[in-house]
Amino acid sequence: MEIANICILGAGNLGSRIGLQAALSGFIVTVYDINPKSLDSSLITMNKVIKYLIKSQEITASEGLEAIQRITFTPDPKAAVANADLISESVTEDLEIKKSVWKQFGELAPTKTIFTTNTSYLLPSMLAEDSGRPKQFCAFHFHDVFHSRVVDIMPHPNTDPDLIAVLEDLGRKLKQIPILVKKEHSGYIFNTLLVSLIDAAGRLVTGEVAEIEAIDKSWMINFNMPIGPFGILDNVGIDTAWRITSVKRNAASRAFADFLKTYVDQGKLGEKTGEGFYKYPHPSYKNRDFLK
Repeated sequence: MEIANICILGAGNLGSRIGLQAALSGFIVTVYDINPKSLDSSLITMNKVIKYLIKSQEITASEGLEAIQRITFTPDPKAAVANADLISESVTEDLEIKKSVWKQFGELAPTKTIFTTNTSYLLPSMLAEDSGRPKQFCAFHFHDVFHSRVVDIMPHPNTDPDLIAVLEDLGRKLKQIPILVKKEHSGYIFNTLLVSLIDAAGRLVTGEVAEIEAIDKSWMINFNMPIGPFGILDNVGIDTAWRITSVKRNAASRAFADFLKTYVDQGKLGEKTGEGFYKYPHPSYKNRDFLK
């Protein structure tokens, strides 16, 4: 199948970056969000990324302009999927919200449309039936897009096997490295490894073993990393981390979820709100003397 038109459901940070990468890769892109203000924010995010890519000489100014011209923003669900060859869904990581979205767009999308979800921790089998076309449904999970160029392909038991090759080809055209996850697994590969790190960091801070900066410094120094576990959480979004952690039943996870909730209640969600465990756009862990 030839994919030319891509619809992005959800104009958040990751959806915006996926949409921009698709446009830079030559695809026609439509970005949908129920909230018009989110669409305005999406364009702002894209323009910031374009400026960064131009400054780092990864693209030219004309390539950035041409990409933006290939993108349409709309709060109209019918218009969003009218010509979609593929849908990439990046709405809130909430099962009921995602199920509702897929039921709606499963009814609106053309019969040709491939359905993909960018869910971080839910399984595609939880959503496939709601789309009405489970064979055309697969997890197609992006990471940073411009720096961590990995896209996970995770089918559910009823995904059409032929879809895998289509998504692998698309992933490469989007300048990503496709990673096949052979069977459903919450968190894919990288997130499964990352959660172990975050859980350990959570136990250290809630157990009053060490302060946040000390934990990050230890990780950064020992592994020569530019960021530590709590800096990563700021990047992921403390609200997202809280939602994931709050459903776990063990005592350590509950304690960490309660700790994260104190930040959520204050609106300190991380990089996207300007403050989380660190303050942005100049977090202290990027200072030259942080590791001294």
